[in-house]
Amino acid sequence: MFKNHPKGLLQAALSNMGERFGYYIMNAVLVLFLCSKFGLSDESGGLIYSFFYAGIYILSLVGGIIADRTQNYKGTIMTGLIIMALGYVILAIPILATSGNISWLLPLTCVALFLIAFGNGLFKGNLQAIVGQMYDNFEAEAAKKGEEALRIAKGQRDSGFQIFYVFINIGGLLAPFIAPYLRQWWLGVNNLTYDAGLPALCHQYLNEGAAMSADAMANLNELVVKVGGATSDLSAFCTQYLDVFNTGIHYSFIASVVAMLISLLIFVASKKMFPTPGKKKAVASVDYTEEEKVAMAKEIKQRMFALFAVLGIAVFFWFSFHQNGTSMSLFARDFVHTDTLAPEIWQAVNPFFVIVLTPIIMWLFGTLTRKGKEISTPKKIAYGMGIAGIAYLFISIYSGMKGYPSAEDFRILSEGVKDGMKAAPWVLIVYYFFMTVAELFISPLGLSFVSKVAPKHLQGLCQGLWLGATAVGNLLLWIGPLMYNKWPIWICWAVFLIVCVISMGVMFGMVKWLERVTK
Repeated sequence: MFKNHPKGLLQAALSNMGERFGYYIMNAVLVLFLCSKFGLSDESGGLIYSFFYAGIYILSLVGGIIADRTQNYKGTIMTGLIIMALGYVILAIPILATSGNISWLLPLTCVALFLIAFGNGLFKGNLQAIVGQMYDNFEAEAAKKGEEALRIAKGQRDSGFQIFYVFINIGGLLAPFIAPYLRQWWLGVNNLTYDAGLPALCHQYLNEGAAMSADAMANLNELVVKVGGATSDLSAFCTQYLDVFNTGIHYSFIASVVAMLISLLIFVASKKMFPTPGKKKAVASVDYTEEEKVAMAKEIKQRMFALFAVLGIAVFFWFSFHQNGTSMSLFARDFVHTDTLAPEIWQAVNPFFVIVLTPIIMWLFGTLTRKGKEISTPKKIAYGMGIAGIAYLFISIYSGMKGYPSAEDFRILSEGVKDGMKAAPWVLIVYYFFMTVAELFISPLGLSFVSKVAPKHLQGLCQGLWLGATAVGNLLLWIGPLMYNKWPIWICWAVFLIVCVISMGVMFGMVKWLERVTK
Protein backbone atom coordinates (compact mmCIF):
# COMPACT_ATOMS: atom_id res chain seq x y z
CA MET A 1 0.00 0.00 0.00
CA PHE A 2 2.86 2.40 0.84
CA LYS A 3 5.00 1.47 -2.18
CA ASN A 4 5.84 4.47 -4.38
CA HIS A 5 4.77 6.91 -1.67
CA PRO A 6 6.94 9.29 0.39
CA LYS A 7 8.86 8.04 3.39
CA GLY A 8 7.04 8.99 6.60
CA LEU A 9 3.49 8.57 5.27
CA LEU A 10 2.94 5.45 7.41
CA GLN A 11 4.19 7.15 10.58
CA ALA A 12 2.04 10.23 9.97
CA ALA A 13 -0.98 8.02 9.32
CA LEU A 14 -0.40 6.01 12.52
CA SER A 15 -0.05 9.16 14.60
CA ASN A 16 -3.28 10.49 13.14
CA MET A 17 -5.02 7.14 13.68
CA GLY A 18 -4.23 7.19 17.41
CA GLU A 19 -5.56 10.71 17.81
CA ARG A 20 -8.71 9.91 15.82
CA PHE A 21 -9.34 6.79 17.91
CA GLY A 22 -9.35 8.85 21.10
CA TYR A 23 -11.43 11.58 19.50
CA TYR A 24 -14.12 9.31 18.07
CA ILE A 25 -14.64 7.57 21.42
CA MET A 26 -15.95 10.89 22.66
CA ASN A 27 -17.55 12.10 19.45
CA ALA A 28 -19.61 8.94 18.91
CA VAL A 29 -21.50 9.49 22.16
CA LEU A 30 -21.34 13.25 22.64
CA VAL A 31 -24.89 14.39 21.82
CA LEU A 32 -26.51 11.37 23.49
CA PHE A 33 -24.14 11.73 26.47
CA LEU A 34 -25.01 15.41 26.96
CA CYS A 35 -28.71 14.56 26.89
CA SER A 36 -28.43 11.56 29.24
CA LYS A 37 -26.07 13.24 31.74
CA PHE A 38 -27.57 16.72 32.00
CA GLY A 39 -31.13 16.10 30.81
CA LEU A 40 -30.67 18.47 27.87
CA SER A 41 -33.13 18.47 25.00
CA ASP A 42 -32.03 17.07 21.64
CA GLU A 43 -31.88 20.64 20.31
CA SER A 44 -29.68 21.88 23.18
CA GLY A 45 -27.37 18.87 22.93
CA GLY A 46 -27.18 19.38 19.18
CA LEU A 47 -26.36 23.07 19.64
CA ILE A 48 -23.42 22.32 21.96
CA TYR A 49 -22.27 19.64 19.51
CA SER A 50 -22.50 22.12 16.62
CA PHE A 51 -20.38 24.75 18.41
CA PHE A 52 -17.89 22.12 19.56
CA TYR A 53 -17.54 20.58 16.12
CA ALA A 54 -17.30 24.00 14.49
CA GLY A 55 -14.72 25.04 17.10
CA ILE A 56 -12.48 22.15 16.08
CA TYR A 57 -12.26 23.45 12.54
CA ILE A 58 -12.21 27.18 13.34
CA LEU A 59 -9.33 26.56 15.71
CA SER A 60 -7.61 24.55 12.99
CA LEU A 61 -7.34 27.83 11.11
CA VAL A 62 -5.74 29.37 14.22
CA GLY A 63 -3.43 26.36 14.47
CA GLY A 64 -2.41 26.78 10.84
CA ILE A 65 -1.61 30.47 11.36
CA ILE A 66 0.45 29.68 14.47
CA ALA A 67 2.45 27.00 12.66
CA ASP A 68 2.97 29.15 9.53
CA ARG A 69 4.24 32.12 11.54
CA THR A 70 6.48 30.17 13.89
CA GLN A 71 7.50 27.59 11.26
CA ASN A 72 7.28 25.11 14.14
CA TYR A 73 4.76 22.68 12.72
CA LYS A 74 6.01 19.72 14.71
CA GLY A 75 6.02 21.54 18.05
CA THR A 76 2.51 22.85 17.35
CA ILE A 77 1.28 19.31 16.65
CA MET A 78 2.79 17.91 19.85
CA THR A 79 1.33 20.74 21.94
CA GLY A 80 -2.08 19.98 20.46
CA LEU A 81 -1.92 16.34 21.53
CA ILE A 82 -1.05 17.33 25.12
CA ILE A 83 -3.90 19.87 25.33
CA MET A 84 -6.38 17.31 23.98
CA ALA A 85 -5.25 14.78 26.58
CA LEU A 86 -5.99 17.33 29.33
CA GLY A 87 -9.52 17.82 27.98
CA TYR A 88 -10.17 14.08 28.02
CA VAL A 89 -8.85 13.84 31.59
CA ILE A 90 -11.54 16.32 32.69
CA LEU A 91 -14.26 14.38 30.83
CA ALA A 92 -13.11 11.12 32.46
CA ILE A 93 -14.04 12.31 35.98
CA PRO A 94 -17.43 10.69 36.86
CA ILE A 95 -19.47 13.34 38.69
CA LEU A 96 -23.24 12.89 38.99
CA ALA A 97 -25.09 15.88 37.54
CA THR A 98 -27.65 17.30 39.99
CA SER A 99 -29.70 20.48 40.24
CA GLY A 100 -27.14 21.72 42.77
CA ASN A 101 -24.00 21.30 40.64
CA ILE A 102 -25.15 21.59 37.04
CA SER A 103 -24.41 25.35 37.11
CA TRP A 104 -20.67 24.59 37.21
CA LEU A 105 -20.51 20.99 35.95
CA LEU A 106 -21.99 21.74 32.52
CA PRO A 107 -19.63 24.72 31.97
CA LEU A 108 -16.69 22.53 33.11
CA THR A 109 -17.71 19.95 30.50
CA CYS A 110 -17.79 22.71 27.89
CA VAL A 111 -14.30 23.83 28.99
CA ALA A 112 -13.09 20.25 28.45
CA LEU A 113 -14.65 20.27 24.99
CA PHE A 114 -12.92 23.59 24.24
CA LEU A 115 -9.55 22.12 25.22
CA ILE A 116 -10.18 19.14 22.92
CA ALA A 117 -11.23 21.47 20.10
CA PHE A 118 -8.21 23.77 20.57
CA GLY A 119 -5.77 20.86 20.78
CA ASN A 120 -7.34 19.38 17.68
CA GLY A 121 -6.94 22.71 15.91
CA LEU A 122 -3.22 22.70 16.64
CA PHE A 123 -2.88 19.08 15.49
CA LYS A 124 -5.21 18.32 12.61
CA GLY A 125 -4.50 20.83 9.83
CA ASN A 126 -0.78 20.97 10.48
CA LEU A 127 -0.32 17.22 10.22
CA GLN A 128 -2.20 17.34 6.91
CA ALA A 129 0.09 20.17 5.78
CA ILE A 130 3.10 17.99 6.57
CA VAL A 131 1.65 15.20 4.41
CA GLY A 132 1.08 17.70 1.61
CA GLN A 133 4.72 18.83 1.87
CA MET A 134 5.84 15.19 1.67
CA TYR A 135 4.22 15.01 -1.76
CA ASP A 136 5.67 18.38 -2.83
CA ASN A 137 9.14 17.04 -2.06
CA PHE A 138 8.28 13.66 -3.61
CA GLU A 139 7.23 15.34 -6.86
CA ALA A 140 10.29 17.60 -6.86
CA GLU A 141 12.55 14.53 -6.66
CA ALA A 142 10.58 12.81 -9.42
CA ALA A 143 10.91 15.88 -11.67
CA LYS A 144 14.68 15.37 -11.69
CA LYS A 145 14.10 11.98 -13.34
CA GLY A 146 11.97 13.26 -16.20
CA GLU A 147 8.42 14.17 -17.20
CA GLU A 148 7.09 10.61 -17.03
CA ALA A 149 8.38 10.11 -13.48
CA LEU A 150 6.81 13.44 -12.49
CA ARG A 151 3.46 12.46 -14.03
CA ILE A 152 3.42 9.20 -12.06
CA ALA A 153 4.44 10.98 -8.84
CA LYS A 154 1.65 13.54 -9.21
CA GLY A 155 -0.83 10.71 -9.65
CA GLN A 156 0.16 9.36 -6.23
CA ARG A 157 -0.99 12.40 -4.25
CA ASP A 158 -4.73 11.63 -4.32
CA SER A 159 -4.13 7.98 -3.42
CA GLY A 160 -1.70 9.05 -0.66
CA PHE A 161 -4.37 11.19 0.99
CA GLN A 162 -6.84 8.33 0.61
CA ILE A 163 -4.40 6.01 2.43
CA PHE A 164 -4.00 8.67 5.12
CA TYR A 165 -7.81 8.82 5.33
CA VAL A 166 -8.11 5.04 5.75
CA PHE A 167 -5.96 5.17 8.88
CA ILE A 168 -8.18 7.91 10.30
CA ASN A 169 -11.12 5.59 9.86
CA ILE A 170 -9.44 2.55 11.41
CA GLY A 171 -9.46 4.60 14.60
CA GLY A 172 -13.02 5.69 13.86
CA LEU A 173 -14.13 2.09 13.32
CA LEU A 174 -12.95 0.81 16.70
CA ALA A 175 -13.78 3.87 18.81
CA PRO A 176 -17.63 3.80 18.80
CA PHE A 177 -17.62 0.40 20.54
CA ILE A 178 -15.64 1.58 23.58
CA ALA A 179 -18.14 3.82 25.39
CA PRO A 180 -21.22 1.58 24.83
CA TYR A 181 -19.22 -1.48 25.93
CA LEU A 182 -18.03 0.16 29.16
CA ARG A 183 -21.50 1.57 29.83
CA GLN A 184 -23.04 -1.87 29.33
CA TRP A 185 -20.39 -3.43 31.59
CA TRP A 186 -20.95 -0.90 34.36
CA LEU A 187 -24.75 -1.31 34.15
CA GLY A 188 -24.24 -5.08 34.47
CA VAL A 189 -22.02 -4.64 37.52
CA ASN A 190 -24.92 -2.77 39.11
CA ASN A 191 -27.51 -5.40 38.02
CA LEU A 192 -29.10 -3.15 35.41
CA THR A 193 -29.46 -3.34 31.63
CA TYR A 194 -29.41 -0.78 28.83
CA ASP A 195 -32.32 1.11 27.31
CA ALA A 196 -31.74 4.12 25.05
CA GLY A 197 -34.99 5.89 25.95
CA LEU A 198 -34.86 5.52 29.74
CA PRO A 199 -32.46 8.40 30.65
CA ALA A 200 -34.78 11.00 29.13
CA LEU A 201 -37.74 9.61 31.09
CA CYS A 202 -35.65 9.54 34.28
CA HIS A 203 -34.78 13.22 33.87
CA GLN A 204 -38.40 14.03 33.11
CA TYR A 205 -39.57 12.29 36.29
CA LEU A 206 -36.92 13.97 38.46
CA ASN A 207 -37.96 17.37 37.07
CA GLU A 208 -41.74 16.90 37.04
CA GLY A 209 -42.50 14.18 39.59
CA ALA A 210 -46.22 13.50 39.92
CA ALA A 211 -46.97 16.13 37.28
CA MET A 212 -45.54 13.81 34.63
CA SER A 213 -48.12 12.80 32.01
CA ALA A 214 -49.89 9.47 32.42
CA ASP A 215 -48.46 8.11 29.13
CA ALA A 216 -44.91 9.07 30.07
CA MET A 217 -45.35 7.57 33.56
CA ALA A 218 -46.62 4.32 32.07
CA ASN A 219 -43.62 4.16 29.71
CA LEU A 220 -41.26 4.88 32.62
CA ASN A 221 -42.71 2.12 34.81
CA GLU A 222 -42.55 -0.34 31.91
CA LEU A 223 -38.90 0.44 31.18
CA VAL A 224 -37.88 0.34 34.86
CA VAL A 225 -39.08 -3.24 35.08
CA LYS A 226 -37.45 -4.04 31.72
CA VAL A 227 -33.96 -2.93 32.85
CA GLY A 228 -34.16 -4.71 36.21
CA GLY A 229 -35.08 -1.82 38.50
CA ALA A 230 -37.59 -1.49 41.31
CA THR A 231 -40.62 0.83 41.05
CA SER A 232 -41.11 1.30 44.82
CA ASP A 233 -39.00 4.49 44.83
CA LEU A 234 -38.84 5.93 41.33
CA SER A 235 -36.86 8.99 42.40
CA ALA A 236 -34.06 6.88 43.90
CA PHE A 237 -34.08 4.53 40.91
CA CYS A 238 -33.90 7.36 38.35
CA THR A 239 -30.97 8.97 40.16
CA GLN A 240 -29.13 5.64 40.41
CA TYR A 241 -29.77 4.71 36.78
CA LEU A 242 -28.53 8.05 35.44
CA ASP A 243 -25.41 7.84 37.63
CA VAL A 244 -24.55 4.29 36.54
CA PHE A 245 -25.53 4.90 32.90
CA ASN A 246 -23.18 7.88 32.54
CA THR A 247 -20.31 6.69 34.75
CA GLY A 248 -19.50 3.91 32.28
CA ILE A 249 -19.19 6.54 29.54
CA HIS A 250 -16.87 8.64 31.71
CA TYR A 251 -14.58 5.63 32.08
CA SER A 252 -14.28 5.38 28.29
CA PHE A 253 -12.60 8.79 28.14
CA ILE A 254 -9.60 7.26 29.94
CA ALA A 255 -9.02 5.32 26.71
CA SER A 256 -9.01 8.67 24.87
CA VAL A 257 -6.23 9.93 27.14
CA VAL A 258 -4.16 6.80 26.44
CA ALA A 259 -4.75 7.18 22.70
CA MET A 260 -3.45 10.78 22.77
CA LEU A 261 -0.28 9.67 24.55
CA ILE A 262 0.32 6.82 22.07
CA SER A 263 -0.16 9.22 19.16
CA LEU A 264 2.30 11.62 20.78
CA LEU A 265 4.92 8.87 21.21
CA ILE A 266 4.60 7.82 17.56
CA PHE A 267 4.97 11.40 16.36
CA VAL A 268 7.98 12.16 18.59
CA ALA A 269 9.72 8.95 17.53
CA SER A 270 9.19 9.76 13.82
CA LYS A 271 9.41 13.56 13.65
CA LYS A 272 12.91 13.62 12.15
CA MET A 273 11.60 12.11 8.92
CA PHE A 274 8.80 14.70 8.57
CA PRO A 275 9.42 17.81 6.41
CA THR A 276 8.56 21.38 7.39
CA PRO A 277 5.88 22.89 5.08
CA GLY A 278 6.45 26.28 3.53
CA LYS A 279 9.99 26.72 4.84
CA LYS A 280 11.34 29.83 3.15
CA LYS A 281 14.77 30.30 1.65
CA ALA A 282 16.55 33.54 2.38
CA VAL A 283 17.46 34.14 -1.26
CA ALA A 284 14.01 33.53 -2.71
CA SER A 285 12.98 37.22 -3.01
CA VAL A 286 15.97 38.32 -5.09
CA ASP A 287 15.51 35.81 -7.89
CA TYR A 288 12.42 37.38 -9.55
CA THR A 289 11.87 40.40 -11.80
CA GLU A 290 8.93 42.74 -11.19
CA GLU A 291 7.04 41.14 -14.10
CA GLU A 292 7.58 37.70 -12.61
CA LYS A 293 6.38 38.89 -9.22
CA VAL A 294 3.20 40.32 -10.78
CA ALA A 295 2.58 37.04 -12.63
CA MET A 296 3.16 35.06 -9.44
CA ALA A 297 0.76 37.31 -7.50
CA LYS A 298 -1.89 36.82 -10.19
CA GLU A 299 -1.43 33.03 -10.05
CA ILE A 300 -1.69 33.03 -6.26
CA LYS A 301 -4.91 35.10 -6.48
CA GLN A 302 -6.41 32.64 -8.97
CA ARG A 303 -5.46 29.72 -6.76
CA MET A 304 -7.03 31.32 -3.70
CA PHE A 305 -10.24 32.08 -5.63
CA ALA A 306 -10.38 28.42 -6.69
CA LEU A 307 -9.76 27.32 -3.12
CA PHE A 308 -12.59 29.46 -1.74
CA ALA A 309 -14.98 28.22 -4.45
CA VAL A 310 -14.40 24.61 -3.39
CA LEU A 311 -14.61 25.61 0.27
CA GLY A 312 -18.11 26.95 -0.39
CA ILE A 313 -19.20 23.52 -1.63
CA ALA A 314 -17.46 21.84 1.33
CA VAL A 315 -19.62 23.86 3.74
CA PHE A 316 -22.78 22.20 2.47
CA PHE A 317 -21.27 18.74 2.29
CA TRP A 318 -20.18 18.79 5.94
CA PHE A 319 -23.53 20.28 6.97
CA SER A 320 -25.13 17.20 5.43
CA PHE A 321 -22.50 14.59 6.28
CA HIS A 322 -21.97 15.44 9.95
CA GLN A 323 -25.61 14.84 10.72
CA ASN A 324 -24.24 11.40 11.63
CA GLY A 325 -23.40 12.85 15.05
CA THR A 326 -26.68 14.74 15.52
CA SER A 327 -29.97 13.97 13.75
CA MET A 328 -28.83 10.56 12.44
CA SER A 329 -27.70 9.51 15.94
CA LEU A 330 -31.08 10.62 17.25
CA PHE A 331 -32.79 8.69 14.43
CA ALA A 332 -30.84 5.55 15.42
CA ARG A 333 -31.91 6.07 19.04
CA ASP A 334 -35.60 6.74 18.34
CA PHE A 335 -36.59 5.03 15.09
CA VAL A 336 -34.28 2.02 14.79
CA HIS A 337 -34.31 -1.21 16.80
CA THR A 338 -31.29 -0.96 19.12
CA ASP A 339 -31.92 -3.98 21.36
CA THR A 340 -28.69 -5.69 20.26
CA LEU A 341 -26.57 -2.67 19.26
CA ALA A 342 -26.52 0.71 21.01
CA PRO A 343 -27.28 3.70 18.72
CA GLU A 344 -23.73 5.05 19.11
CA ILE A 345 -22.25 1.90 17.58
CA TRP A 346 -23.92 2.58 14.25
CA GLN A 347 -21.41 5.37 13.71
CA ALA A 348 -18.83 2.60 13.18
CA VAL A 349 -20.59 1.67 9.93
CA ASN A 350 -19.18 4.74 8.18
CA PRO A 351 -15.48 4.09 8.97
CA PHE A 352 -16.02 0.39 8.18
CA PHE A 353 -17.18 1.31 4.71
CA VAL A 354 -14.28 3.77 4.35
CA ILE A 355 -11.79 0.98 5.01
CA VAL A 356 -13.54 -1.49 2.73
CA LEU A 357 -14.36 0.86 -0.13
CA THR A 358 -11.17 2.95 -0.28
CA PRO A 359 -9.10 0.24 -2.07
CA ILE A 360 -11.94 -0.25 -4.56
CA ILE A 361 -12.25 3.46 -5.30
CA MET A 362 -8.45 3.83 -5.49
CA TRP A 363 -8.38 0.95 -7.98
CA LEU A 364 -11.15 2.58 -10.03
CA PHE A 365 -9.44 5.96 -10.14
CA GLY A 366 -6.07 4.33 -10.86
CA THR A 367 -7.49 2.27 -13.72
CA LEU A 368 -9.07 5.34 -15.31
CA THR A 369 -5.78 7.25 -14.99
CA ARG A 370 -3.81 4.45 -16.66
CA LYS A 371 -6.30 4.41 -19.53
CA GLY A 372 -5.95 8.17 -19.97
CA LYS A 373 -9.48 8.82 -18.68
CA GLU A 374 -8.53 10.40 -15.36
CA ILE A 375 -11.35 12.14 -13.48
CA SER A 376 -10.18 15.51 -12.18
CA THR A 377 -10.37 16.25 -8.47
CA PRO A 378 -13.04 18.98 -8.91
CA LYS A 379 -15.19 16.59 -10.93
CA LYS A 380 -14.82 13.88 -8.26
CA ILE A 381 -16.07 16.35 -5.65
CA ALA A 382 -19.12 17.15 -7.80
CA TYR A 383 -19.92 13.44 -8.17
CA GLY A 384 -19.55 13.10 -4.41
CA MET A 385 -22.25 15.70 -3.75
CA GLY A 386 -24.60 13.78 -6.05
CA ILE A 387 -23.93 10.52 -4.23
CA ALA A 388 -24.63 12.23 -0.88
CA GLY A 389 -27.94 13.29 -2.37
CA ILE A 390 -28.74 9.64 -3.13
CA ALA A 391 -28.26 8.78 0.57
CA TYR A 392 -30.83 11.40 1.59
CA LEU A 393 -33.15 10.47 -1.25
CA PHE A 394 -33.21 6.91 0.09
CA ILE A 395 -33.79 7.81 3.75
CA SER A 396 -36.43 10.39 2.80
CA ILE A 397 -38.41 7.92 0.68
CA TYR A 398 -38.14 5.23 3.36
CA SER A 399 -39.32 7.57 6.13
CA GLY A 400 -42.21 8.79 3.99
CA MET A 401 -43.32 5.24 3.16
CA LYS A 402 -43.24 4.31 6.86
CA GLY A 403 -45.32 7.38 7.70
CA TYR A 404 -42.91 8.58 10.38
CA PRO A 405 -44.08 11.71 12.21
CA SER A 406 -41.75 14.20 13.86
CA ALA A 407 -39.54 12.71 16.56
CA GLU A 408 -41.40 14.61 19.28
CA ASP A 409 -44.72 13.07 18.18
CA PHE A 410 -43.13 9.63 17.86
CA ARG A 411 -41.66 9.59 21.38
CA ILE A 412 -45.00 10.14 23.10
CA LEU A 413 -46.46 6.97 21.56
CA SER A 414 -46.68 3.85 23.72
CA GLU A 415 -43.68 1.52 23.77
CA GLY A 416 -45.63 -1.18 21.92
CA VAL A 417 -46.66 1.13 19.09
CA LYS A 418 -43.12 2.50 18.70
CA ASP A 419 -41.61 -0.98 18.58
CA GLY A 420 -43.95 -1.91 15.73
CA MET A 421 -42.95 1.15 13.70
CA LYS A 422 -39.19 1.05 14.21
CA ALA A 423 -36.88 0.37 11.27
CA ALA A 424 -34.52 -2.55 10.88
CA PRO A 425 -30.77 -1.78 11.07
CA TRP A 426 -30.27 -2.29 7.32
CA VAL A 427 -31.74 1.19 6.76
CA LEU A 428 -28.77 2.79 8.51
CA ILE A 429 -26.37 0.53 6.63
CA VAL A 430 -27.73 1.65 3.23
CA TYR A 431 -27.66 5.32 4.24
CA TYR A 432 -24.07 5.11 5.52
CA PHE A 433 -22.96 3.20 2.41
CA PHE A 434 -23.92 6.04 0.08
CA MET A 435 -22.67 8.74 2.46
CA THR A 436 -19.33 6.96 2.76
CA VAL A 437 -18.88 6.75 -1.00
CA ALA A 438 -19.67 10.47 -1.15
CA GLU A 439 -17.15 11.13 1.62
CA LEU A 440 -14.42 9.26 -0.26
CA PHE A 441 -15.10 11.39 -3.34
CA ILE A 442 -14.91 14.63 -1.34
CA SER A 443 -12.99 14.59 1.94
CA PRO A 444 -9.56 13.08 1.13
CA LEU A 445 -9.66 14.55 -2.37
CA GLY A 446 -10.55 17.95 -0.93
CA LEU A 447 -7.40 17.73 1.19
CA SER A 448 -5.47 16.78 -1.93
CA PHE A 449 -7.00 19.71 -3.86
CA VAL A 450 -5.98 22.13 -1.11
CA SER A 451 -2.41 20.82 -1.14
CA LYS A 452 -2.31 21.36 -4.93
CA VAL A 453 -3.53 24.97 -5.02
CA ALA A 454 -2.04 26.24 -1.74
CA PRO A 455 0.96 28.61 -2.12
CA LYS A 456 4.07 27.04 -0.62
CA HIS A 457 4.35 29.54 2.25
CA LEU A 458 0.65 29.21 3.20
CA GLN A 459 0.30 25.44 3.41
CA GLY A 460 -0.81 25.37 7.05
CA LEU A 461 -3.16 28.33 6.60
CA CYS A 462 -4.83 26.81 3.52
CA GLN A 463 -5.33 23.45 5.21
CA GLY A 464 -6.80 25.46 8.07
CA LEU A 465 -9.16 27.18 5.62
CA TRP A 466 -10.42 23.78 4.44
CA LEU A 467 -11.11 22.91 8.05
CA GLY A 468 -12.60 26.37 8.56
CA ALA A 469 -15.14 25.66 5.80
CA THR A 470 -15.97 22.45 7.64
CA ALA A 471 -16.50 24.60 10.74
CA VAL A 472 -19.08 26.76 8.96
CA GLY A 473 -20.96 23.62 7.90
CA ASN A 474 -20.79 22.34 11.46
CA LEU A 475 -22.21 25.60 12.84
CA LEU A 476 -25.37 24.70 10.94
CA LEU A 477 -25.65 21.19 12.38
CA TRP A 478 -28.19 22.24 15.04
CA ILE A 479 -30.72 22.80 12.25
CA GLY A 480 -30.92 19.01 11.72
CA PRO A 481 -32.19 18.12 15.23
CA LEU A 482 -34.56 21.11 15.11
CA MET A 483 -36.22 19.90 11.88
CA TYR A 484 -36.06 16.30 13.08
CA ASN A 485 -38.11 17.07 16.18
CA LYS A 486 -40.62 19.47 14.61
CA TRP A 487 -41.41 18.13 11.12
CA PRO A 488 -42.30 14.71 9.69
CA ILE A 489 -38.78 13.44 9.30
CA TRP A 490 -39.02 12.69 5.57
CA ILE A 491 -39.17 16.48 5.12
CA CYS A 492 -36.05 16.86 7.27
CA TRP A 493 -34.14 14.44 5.04
CA ALA A 494 -35.56 16.10 1.89
CA VAL A 495 -33.98 19.41 2.93
CA PHE A 496 -30.55 17.78 2.95
CA LEU A 497 -31.30 16.15 -0.41
CA ILE A 498 -32.03 19.57 -1.95
CA VAL A 499 -28.82 21.03 -0.47
CA CYS A 500 -26.74 18.22 -1.99
CA VAL A 501 -28.33 18.47 -5.44
CA ILE A 502 -27.87 22.24 -5.66
CA SER A 503 -24.25 21.95 -4.51
CA MET A 504 -23.57 19.29 -7.14
CA GLY A 505 -24.97 21.56 -9.88
CA VAL A 506 -22.85 24.52 -8.78
CA MET A 507 -19.71 22.38 -8.60
CA PHE A 508 -20.22 20.99 -12.11
CA GLY A 509 -20.64 24.57 -13.32
CA MET A 510 -17.16 25.45 -11.99
CA VAL A 511 -15.33 22.28 -13.05
CA LYS A 512 -13.60 23.58 -16.20
CA TRP A 513 -12.32 26.70 -14.44
CA LEU A 514 -11.05 24.70 -11.47
CA GLU A 515 -9.32 22.23 -13.78
CA ARG A 516 -7.46 25.08 -15.49
CA VAL A 517 -6.31 26.55 -12.18
CA THR A 518 -4.94 23.25 -10.87
CA LYS A 519 -2.96 22.34 -14.00
